Amino acid sequence: MLVDDQHLVRAGFAMVLESADDLTVVAQAGDGQEALDLLATIEVDVVLMDVRMPVLDGIEATRRAVASRPGVRIVVLTTFDLDESVTAAIAAGASGFLLKDAAPEDLIEAVRTVARGDSVIDPVSTRRLLAHAAPLLAAPTTAPGSAAAPELDLLTPREREVLVLMGEGLTNAEIAERHVVSEATVKTHVGHVLAKTGSRDRVQAVALAFRAGLVR
Repeated sequence: MLVDDQHLVRAGFAMVLESADDLTVVAQAGDGQEALDLLATIEVDVVLMDVRMPVLDGIEATRRAVASRPGVRIVVLTTFDLDESVTAAIAAGASGFLLKDAAPEDLIEAVRTVARGDSVIDPVSTRRLLAHAAPLLAAPTTAPGSAAAPELDLLTPREREVLVLMGEGLTNAEIAERHVVSEATVKTHVGHVLAKTGSRDRVQAVALAFRAGLVR
């Protein structure tokens, strides 16, 4: 689904996405409320969501969409990679962000990436953005990783270490080098972290770690 109050922007994105054999634009909306109404009636895997829109902005629409449709993945469309609204949208549950002037091939790959559960933000940017959004993610806890996120108790010591390193901005390859294991092993650990914490993707797992105080 494409959500943007500018018709020409939606038309341009739709043309690019429809050029890929494995992607289909199933809906378009001009504001957040229209997007939520459509989500209640059709199946959508990925939403490209503008932030500044009339009626209902992209941040609140993201929060409500994630709450009502946990399986949907939302990518925020933005003009600046460190826009305050981007960090707020990620705190609301977005799986990443995409610059509006991205190359067509990057737009297509971004949709494919989040559809398979990965993030459209590189690990370093993830760390920078989440650190910037820390006040939005913060939750009072008595001890790091305790009451605010009981699902973290399901993690093994190694999985918890991997989650912390994810939060510090390390790639899978860097985590593998740190622990002297294969990258495939790290991918398995990351998969277990996502499954046990109920996170849709890497960004949401790291956001959970920030909220619980596991990553500071």
